[in-house]
Amino acid sequence: MKSERLKVGVLSSGRGTDMQSIIDASEQGKINAEVVLVCSDRQTAQCLERAKKHKIHALFVDPNNPKYEKEIDTLMISHKVGLIVGAGWMRIISPWFVWRWEGKLVNIHPALLPSFKGVHAQRDALEKAVKISGCTTHFMAKEVDEGPIILQAAVLVREGDTEETLAKRILDVEHQILPRTVDLFQKKKLRQKGRKVEILPDRSWKELYPAYPDVLYSEGY
Repeated sequence: MKSERLKVGVLSSGRGTDMQSIIDASEQGKINAEVVLVCSDRQTAQCLERAKKHKIHALFVDPNNPKYEKEIDTLMISHKVGLIVGAGWMRIISPWFVWRWEGKLVNIHPALLPSFKGVHAQRDALEKAVKISGCTTHFMAKEVDEGPIILQAAVLVREGDTEETLAKRILDVEHQILPRTVDLFQKKKLRQKGRKVEILPDRSWKELYPAYPDVLYSEGY
């Protein structure tokens, strides 16, 4: 018997391409999950229009309202969301919200955490002249860009890379590991033990779907 379809809520502040990767994976049958709600802290964010094109409930939640997180919490509950994904969410989440959704709140970050936290990860990586960068999915914690790591993928930094070119290559890989993270969560393949996330055996997406030959994917992908 097929397990119940996971309802996903997304928090996004921008274009929504990471969100789109989850929607695409859902519509293509790669994951037994669906995005049912999208909340943005920016009224003109492109993610809202993307969601509406797929008939997903999408709305602006005013961050100037002191109770905006409680509004998001109420919306997520009313839509029976089982997993919240931070997909380009550019606002610090309060300890209260993390506590409310502990273990059901994941984020994607365009760097190999714990290195290069914050909003300028690609620029910071280039300024430090690193040879390898990448992306990370993790459970959210009270601290920014902290929390137990789920998946990572390493992307080569090329000679002549700019912040934009490096960000584009990392983003392509984000669009792989984020839906895979949702997939593992839905299949109950993630076991958190303190700072460590154990990934239970499952067929690798490298066997099922195209992978980039010059990208190193962590165990569990």
